Amino acid sequence: MSIHVALNHITHYRYDRPISLSPQVVRLRPAPHSRTPILSYSLKITPAQHFINWQQDPQANYLARLVFPEKTAEFCVEVDLVAEMSVINPFDFFPEPYATTFPFRYEAWQQEELAPYLARLPLTPALQRFLATIPTDERTSVDFLVDLNQRVQAKVGYVIRLEPGVQTPEETLELARGSCRDSAWLLVQVLRNLGLAARFVSGYLIQLVPDVKSLDGPSGTDHDFTDLHAWCEVYLPGAGWIGLDPTSGLFAGEGHIPLACSPQPSSASPITGLTEKCECQFEHHMKIERVWEAPRVTRPYSEEQWLAIEALGHQIDADLASGDVRLTMGGEPTFVSIDDHDGAEWSTEALGPTKRKCAAEIFQRLREKYAPQGLQHFGQGKWYPGEQLPRWSLNCLWRRDGQPLWNDPALYADENQDYGADEQLAGRFLRQVAERLTIDPRYVFAAYEDVYYYLWREDRLPVNVDPFDSRLDDALERQRLAKIFRQGLEQVVGHVLPLQARPRGGWQSGPWYLRGGRCYLVPGDSPIGYRLPLDSQPWVAKADYPYVHAPDPTQDFPALPPHTEIRAQYAISRSLGLPAVAAAVSGERFAARALERVDEALLHAAEVAEAGEDRPPAHAESATLVTRTSLSAQARKGVLYIFMPPTETLDAYLELLAAVEATADTLASPVIIEGYEPPSDPRLSNFRVTPDPGVIEVNIQPSGSWDELVERTTHLYEAARLSRLSPEKFMLDGRHTGTGGGNHFVFGGASTLDSPFLRRPDLLRSLISYWHNHPSLSYLFSGLFIGPTSQSPRVDEARNDSVYELEIAFSQLPQAAADAAECVAPWAIDRALRNLLIDSTGNTHRAEFCIDKLYSPDGATGRLGLL
Repeated sequence: MSIHVALNHITHYRYDRPISLSPQVVRLRPAPHSRTPILSYSLKITPAQHFINWQQDPQANYLARLVFPEKTAEFCVEVDLVAEMSVINPFDFFPEPYATTFPFRYEAWQQEELAPYLARLPLTPALQRFLATIPTDERTSVDFLVDLNQRVQAKVGYVIRLEPGVQTPEETLELARGSCRDSAWLLVQVLRNLGLAARFVSGYLIQLVPDVKSLDGPSGTDHDFTDLHAWCEVYLPGAGWIGLDPTSGLFAGEGHIPLACSPQPSSASPITGLTEKCECQFEHHMKIERVWEAPRVTRPYSEEQWLAIEALGHQIDADLASGDVRLTMGGEPTFVSIDDHDGAEWSTEALGPTKRKCAAEIFQRLREKYAPQGLQHFGQGKWYPGEQLPRWSLNCLWRRDGQPLWNDPALYADENQDYGADEQLAGRFLRQVAERLTIDPRYVFAAYEDVYYYLWREDRLPVNVDPFDSRLDDALERQRLAKIFRQGLEQVVGHVLPLQARPRGGWQSGPWYLRGGRCYLVPGDSPIGYRLPLDSQPWVAKADYPYVHAPDPTQDFPALPPHTEIRAQYAISRSLGLPAVAAAVSGERFAARALERVDEALLHAAEVAEAGEDRPPAHAESATLVTRTSLSAQARKGVLYIFMPPTETLDAYLELLAAVEATADTLASPVIIEGYEPPSDPRLSNFRVTPDPGVIEVNIQPSGSWDELVERTTHLYEAARLSRLSPEKFMLDGRHTGTGGGNHFVFGGASTLDSPFLRRPDLLRSLISYWHNHPSLSYLFSGLFIGPTSQSPRVDEARNDSVYELEIAFSQLPQAAADAAECVAPWAIDRALRNLLIDSTGNTHRAEFCIDKLYSPDGATGRLGLL
C-alpha cells in the first residue's frame, strides 16, 4: 500500500542589481540508487534565458549544469516531483558471508575502488575517546551498525544551524550538538576509522503524519512536511550502500530520497557556483501534498468514502426500523500480540505465559468504558479434548437499565497484586456474609487437600526422587505435587459456606455430612468451588434432588429492583429480623422483601431443627434438607477469591452479590469474583475476553443501531491497540493477513423471541440461498483457506448432495406468520437445518452460517436467537 506525495521545492535568490553568474551546478534530482520510486520530476529555472546540461559526476549523481549568457537580477530553482511512499524494509538484504559479522575486511579490489570512501581525517582527541567507547567484539554487522547509529544519535543533540559549512567531528563531539550534516559527517568519519567505507548524503526527507500514534516512543510529526536533510551511507558487501540517519538513530527508509552522495560534504551541496559581488535576498520554500492514497489497514477509507458509508448505515437503520426487523449485531473479533507474533500462544496454543495479562488489560479498558459499576467475573470457559483444564474466561456483565451491579470498583482486586489475604480472612469473610444473609455462621467450614491421595501419590514416586522435584513427565502434575508438599498437607486451602436460594426468597444453609468430619477436595489445580466432594454428600432421591434449572429465555422478565434497594437489605440483616428497623430503612416494598427473607431463613432453621440438624440422614433416607450448593472463599497469592454458587434467578444472584460487596467493604478487602455467572437473562448485557488457539477473542455486546456499532467497534480496536494487541499478522513474504482466529458476525435480537430469524424463518433461508448463489461473498469474508476443511466452509463444500438436502429442509420451514400476533415455533428452524449447517465433521459452530445459539435443544444457553 502506498501514498503518492507531490513535493515542491523553491530556492530563490534576489540581487540588488543585474549581475553575471558563473556556471551553476544544481544537485536536486533524485540519485539513481534512490529506492523511493519517483513517478514524475521537473526542474524549472529562472531566468528563462539559460543553457542546461544534465551530467553525472564521478559518484553517478545527477548534475544540472546551468550557463547564463546574460546578467540577471534573480536566480530561482523550482523542483516538482511526485514520489511513491511505499514502505521500504531497510534490512532487506543478504550480506556476503565474510561480511555477516563485524569486524571484517574488504577484498583487495573493493578497497581499491572504495579508497575515496575510506579516507580518514587526522585523529583528534575527542574522536579518539569516542572510538574507544565502541565495542569491537565480534557480532553481526547489522547489529553493530544499528548500535553505532544510535550511539551517535544519543551523543549529539540536534540543533538547527544556519551557518554555512560542516563542523569537524572534533567540534561536534566537544559541543555535543550539531545539525543533521554535522552528525552525518561525524558518523562518516567514525565508520571510516573502524575500517568501513562511508559517504556523505544530501537529500530530501519526507515525513508524513502517522495514521495511529506510536505506543513505543515519539509518534513523529503532527503534520506532513519535507526538508533538505543529510545522512550517511555505509558500504556492506552483498548489501551495497546502506543509509544510516544519525539524527534520528534509524536506518534510511522510504522518506529518505538521496540527491547527492559524495566522499566529502562540499561536493554534495544542493547548489554551487559563483556570482559577482552584490547584495542578495535569499528565500527557501518547501511544501508537500498528498495526491493519492491507497486503502490500508490503518486508513481504509477517505473522508468522503466514510461519509457515504455512514449515510448508508443510517439509511439501513431506517429501513430496518420501518420493517420492524429488530436486528442487533455483535461480533467475536480476535487479536494477537503486537510484540510476539510468532510465539506459540499467538500462533497455535490457546494458553501461554502472557495471554492472560494481555486479556486482562483490554478487559479493564472495556469495563471502564461500558460497565464501571458492572460485575467483573473471572470464570472458566471452554474445555476441549486434550486440554488438562478448562480455559479461563474474563466476563463483564451489567444491567441494561443502567443500575449498578457492583457499587465500588475499588473493591475489585488486581490478580497481579498481593493484598496479604490468607485463609483466616477467607473464613472471616464467609462468616460475615452468612450473618448478612441471616444464616448461622457456624456452618462455615474449612477445606483441605486430599491428604490420602497425595500420600498415595508420594508413595508411588521412585525412591531416588524428591517430591519437590519429582521429575514426572507431566509438567502440571510436577507443579501440583511440589505446591502441595511445599504448603503442607494440613494447610487449610479455603473455606466453604453451604448456601442455596429459597424458592420464595431468602437463603438456606446447613451442615455437610462428610466421612471423617473433614472436607477433602478433589485433587487438582482449579478453584476449590470446582473441587468440592459433592459425590460424598448424603444420597437423595432423583425426584427430591434440588436441581438448579436455567431460566426459560422466552419468558417475560419483570423489571429488576433498584440497586440501592438490594444493597439496603444487608444494612439490617445482621440484626436477625427486626421489623421496626426494616421498615425504617426503606419503603414498604423493601421492608416486605426483607421480612420475607428473614421469615424464610427462620422457616428453614425450624425445618432443620425438627429433623435434627446434627443427625446424619438414616440409611436409604432421602436427604432432602441438605444444602448442596455453596459459597466458597480462597486466598491465592495474597488475593481473596469468592466462588459464587449457581442460582435459578437473577434476583437471588444479585442479592448474594450485594452481600459479598458489603462484606468486602466492611473488611476493606478487595476480592475477585469467580465460579458461576448470573443465569442468562435479557436484562443483563455482557462482553467476554477468552483465549483461543493463537489469539485472544473478544465477544462484544450487541448493538441495536449503526451509531452504536461504529462507536463500540472503534473503541474496541483502539483499546486493543493500547493493550498492545493487533487484529493482523504478516506472512514471511510481508503479505498482510488476519490473525488466523476468525472474526464472527453475530446477529440476533434484544431477546430470544425478538430475533428476526425466529420470527421469520424465511429470512435465514433467503440469506443461505443468496450466499449459495453468490460464492464471492464467501470468499470476501474468508481467510487464507477455503473449502471443506477451512474455518467456515460453505454449505455446499462438505458433501456433494447437501444442496439437495437443503432444498428439502427449506420446504419444511414454516412461512412467516400472516398475523403478527401468531407465533412461529422457535425450534422449527433448528430442527430443519441443524444437521445441514455443519462442517465436514458435523460441527455446527464451524459452519459458515452457525446456528448453535439460535434455538438449540441442548439447553437454555443455546436458545439465544443468535446467528
